[in-house]
Amino acid sequence: MYGDQLGYPIINLNGSDRLELHFDDMDGDVKSYYYTYQLCNADWTPAMYSQFDYIKGFFQNRISTYRLSNVALTKYTHYQAFLPEQNSFPSKSGNYVLKVFLNGNESNIVFTKRFLVVDSKTGINAQIQQPLNATLMRTHHKIQFSLETSALQITNPRQEIKVVILQNYRWDNPIKDIQPTFNRGNVLEYNTENDCIFPGYREWRWLNLSSFRLQSDRVDSAHYTNKTTEIFVKPDGDRKKIPYYYYHDQDGMYYIGGGIDNLNPYWQSDYATVHFTYVPPLNQFIKDKELYLYGELTNYELNDNSRMHFNSEKGVYEATLFLKNGYYDFSYALKDKKGNIELIDNNYWETENQYTILVYYRPFGGRADQLVGVSKLNSYANSAGIRFGTNNQ
Repeated sequence: MYGDQLGYPIINLNGSDRLELHFDDMDGDVKSYYYTYQLCNADWTPAMYSQFDYIKGFFQNRISTYRLSNVALTKYTHYQAFLPEQNSFPSKSGNYVLKVFLNGNESNIVFTKRFLVVDSKTGINAQIQQPLNATLMRTHHKIQFSLETSALQITNPRQEIKVVILQNYRWDNPIKDIQPTFNRGNVLEYNTENDCIFPGYREWRWLNLSSFRLQSDRVDSAHYTNKTTEIFVKPDGDRKKIPYYYYHDQDGMYYIGGGIDNLNPYWQSDYATVHFTYVPPLNQFIKDKELYLYGELTNYELNDNSRMHFNSEKGVYEATLFLKNGYYDFSYALKDKKGNIELIDNNYWETENQYTILVYYRPFGGRADQLVGVSKLNSYANSAGIRFGTNNQ
C-alpha cells in the first residue's frame, strides 16, 4: 500500500487509494519496463473478459521512474511506480494480477504481483474463537462470521457467494469453498465447528539486516570486502521444547530499509549474501522430507531457491539468499513426498495472526467473481478465548 510496506494491496473501486511498486534490476542498466492488469476470478484463473471490459484508459503503461543505485556496493537500478495511474485504472472489482514486462511485449513477463480491488456491498461481522474440539483448542484459531447481503440480488447464495479466508495475507493456505450454515433473510451465518480453522503456528523468527555495519543480535558474523558483504546468521534450532512467549513480529513479511546506513532505502540500501543454518534434532538428516526457508522473503514458495541442503559433515541444513537491507520474518517448512507442507514449530492458540475475509459475488449469468467485501481481524484484538502464559517482550 502507498506509504506502508507491510500493508496488503487492497484498494477501493473508483477510490483514491494507491499502491506503490518498487523493484530492482540487478544488471544496473536502464531497460524499458511496462505493466498491465489481468482481472481474475476468486481462484486466480483469468476472468472471461477482454481488457476493454475492466481497464479504463491505456492497457499498457511504461515505468518511467528509475534511479541508479549510489552509496551501495551493489550496483542496481531501482524502478518505482504509483498505481493506478489516472490514464489507466481498473473498472471492475475482483482479483488482479499486475504483469511487468519488457519492451512492450506482454509475452516477455519479468514478474507478476497480486492485488485486490473491492466494491464494498456486504457487511461482515466476524470474530476469532477457540475451537470447541479439545484437541484443537490450545493450538488453533476458528473464524466465525456472518454476511449482510441486502445490497446484492442473491437467489442462490451457495452458488453466487464465495468466501476466502487468508492467514497473514498468504495465498498458499487459504480456507475456501465455505458454505453458509444458516440463511436468515439477508444474513448468511458461517458457524460450523469443523470449518474455518487455522493452525495458530508460533511467532515468526526474525532477522534484522537494516544495517550491515552494526550487526544485530541474530547475526553471528560478517565478512566484508570492497565489493561484497556476507552475513552469517546465528544457527537456528528446534523450538518445540521451548515454552511459548509472545513478541511482536511482522506476520511473515519484511520491509526494506529502517537502518542508519543510507538516506533512501530504495536506491541507497545495499545487498548481502546471507547464510542461514538450521540445526535439526540430534544433528540428523530429516528422512523423507525436504526443508525450506519460508516466508515473504522467499515469496512463500518451496523451490530450489528456498530449499535447504544438508551438510553431513556439520550435521546442519544450510541455505543462502541475496537480501537487501531490511527487517525480515521467516520460518522453516517441511515438505513430504506427497507435497504436504508443515512449519517445524508447534502451534499455539496464543499466537498473534492476521486474518482477512474476502467475499466474492457472481450473479447468475455473470462472467467473473466480483470482490464485494473485505474484513480484517487480528487474533489479539478480535478474539474471544483464554490466553495462557503470554509474556510481552
